[in-house]
Amino acid sequence: MYDLIRPLLFKLEPEVAHAASLKAMQLVGTSSMAQAMVRTMLGVPRGQPVDFCGLRFPNRVGVAAGYDKDGQGWRGLTSLGFGHVEIGTVTPRPQAGNPKPRVFRLVEDRSVINRMGFPSGGADLMERHLGPDRPGGVVLGINIGKNKDTPLEEAAGDYETLVYRFATHADYLAVNVSSPNTPNLRRLQHRDALSGLLKTVVKARDAEVQRLGRQIPVLVKIAPDLTDEQLDGALDAITGNGVNGVIATNTTIARDGLRSRFASEKGGLSGAALTTRSAAMIDDIWKRTEGKLPIIGVGGIMSADDAKARLDAGATLVQVYTGLIYQGPGLAGEIIRATS
Repeated sequence: MYDLIRPLLFKLEPEVAHAASLKAMQLVGTSSMAQAMVRTMLGVPRGQPVDFCGLRFPNRVGVAAGYDKDGQGWRGLTSLGFGHVEIGTVTPRPQAGNPKPRVFRLVEDRSVINRMGFPSGGADLMERHLGPDRPGGVVLGINIGKNKDTPLEEAAGDYETLVYRFATHADYLAVNVSSPNTPNLRRLQHRDALSGLLKTVVKARDAEVQRLGRQIPVLVKIAPDLTDEQLDGALDAITGNGVNGVIATNTTIARDGLRSRFASEKGGLSGAALTTRSAAMIDDIWKRTEGKLPIIGVGGIMSADDAKARLDAGATLVQVYTGLIYQGPGLAGEIIRATS
């Protein structure tokens, strides 16, 4: 069915199509009957539970951050079969992001370039969307980042603020220091800067763990463009500061082998063009940490075979986003069936 609908969706501007799909998920999420109908229509399998960072996940596949930036449609996304949904990136204060157009479909390459720049309704809006009601049987991650106008030397304060705001709501927190679309953000991946930032984040997390009496894993999302030296530095900072795991990877600034007329657009590249690079990064992390650092694999997962390859490389869980655009809402079920 999605093969019939996709050409119509692709006639819309990418952000318009995305907003429409997110609105649909928001509507589905308001009704348990609608959620059950969607699950039945897609034939969503139950999947095999898996433990990760002290949490029990219903299955191995989730939605990557970026799809639901303000936490408005995540309840509906669970009806597609996802065992976890990562919402955000949320910033402390609202910000508009970069000027439009800022999202480009590279159809020939089954990829997307975006230079969104953390558009966010801010912490207050996300907290209102989360509310007190939580559907059972799904893990909720919240991806946090700094405001664009916050200087790098003050960035830790933004992340600390968000830990205190969202620890109550999140099953885990993801620290985003790897988007290429916020000026200089990726400098926070460097060993000393990342270590200082994570000390602040983990201290705030530990305080919330004591207050709430439950685990709140912290993960760091890293870029696929790190050199060997940079990756070693980032992993040292991650493993040396009480961080629970890593999300690999964010989008890439590389432009190898693209055919689309949009290939020269600035921003982060996702989709099939990222598949090989992201998979190699997971394998590299697993080897460098001797398999001791839990990994969520994301980036260029366009099929069940791609997901299985990430798990074989050392990831425990996978996430999709651009794959949904090209493959449709049945992708989660395909991955669940292949990885259970």
